[in-house]
Amino acid sequence: MLWDYTAYGTMVVHRRPPHPPFVCPAPFAVEYEAFQAMCRARAYTPMGTTTLLNVLHRFLLFLDDQGLAHADEMRAEHLTRFMESFSGCSTRYIATVISTLRNYLTFLYTEGFLPVNLSLQLPKVRVQRHAFIPSSWTAENVTKLLAAIDRHNPQGKRDYAILLMVIRLGLRVSDIRALTLNNLDWSRKCLSIIMTKTKRPLELPLLDDVGWALIDYLQHGRPATTAEQVFVRHRAPYDGFAHHDNLERMLQRHMHPAGITMAGQKHGLHSLRSTLARTLLETGATLPVIAGVLGHQSVQTTSHYLAIDLDGLRQCALDPDQVLADGR
Repeated sequence: MLWDYTAYGTMVVHRRPPHPPFVCPAPFAVEYEAFQAMCRARAYTPMGTTTLLNVLHRFLLFLDDQGLAHADEMRAEHLTRFMESFSGCSTRYIATVISTLRNYLTFLYTEGFLPVNLSLQLPKVRVQRHAFIPSSWTAENVTKLLAAIDRHNPQGKRDYAILLMVIRLGLRVSDIRALTLNNLDWSRKCLSIIMTKTKRPLELPLLDDVGWALIDYLQHGRPATTAEQVFVRHRAPYDGFAHHDNLERMLQRHMHPAGITMAGQKHGLHSLRSTLARTLLETGATLPVIAGVLGHQSVQTTSHYLAIDLDGLRQCALDPDQVLADGR
């Protein structure tokens, strides 16, 4: 802003133009409204609904371009042509697109909008669960990240508290966005939430460093606002983060001055959650304990993080020569 003022004599505020709201093509409006009502009735998460509708919007615009006058004119060849537009996408994303179409087409058939169930014409894409080793940070990089945050300015106080809640408590981004002042129990030094993803209750202790970071932010950094959320944006209007904001920009803003580069490796906030899982594994914590901390419904989900514990994997490694000798 100072550069703009020096160069042009005025403040030039750069804002992203808002995305225009989706206007459903008239031939499919009734079915689209009914499908939205079904999503609300099933209590889909805001992020899940957004992902679902983004694909659906593209599909409905495609059908309109094809000249269809009604949903019941849809045929299998339309699905084939639509899927061809994703030929350059990853297998995982193609599986997401197919899952969305299957959901929508099944709904159209069961509600009587389609005479046949076209979802049966969609191909099956096999996406292997837990096919990759979760990304995690080294202890050195975590320390550098936290040290690089300017905790003398309000936004730095907020970002420091957010990062500590992921690094020390393993909270998901969705739960951090939704965290309200009522979730904080200062007398018991804990926070109690209903997790956004699983709808299950979770109670975690407010560790000293996390608690003091929150107090510092709430007393000296948080803008005056009527928002219920603990963490709010520091640009008017001072309300909570949007449900689709994964806070990746916030993280990137501090990685650069910290001199942290993680090329070829995922380094979003979820990777810091994975780092906590690895740290707990290295200290000897059992899978049920880690599952409780991370809010997993099943230990099977937590077992995915066993791949991060390289030292533990080395202890499980077999000597090929010994295996061959025993086989003889």
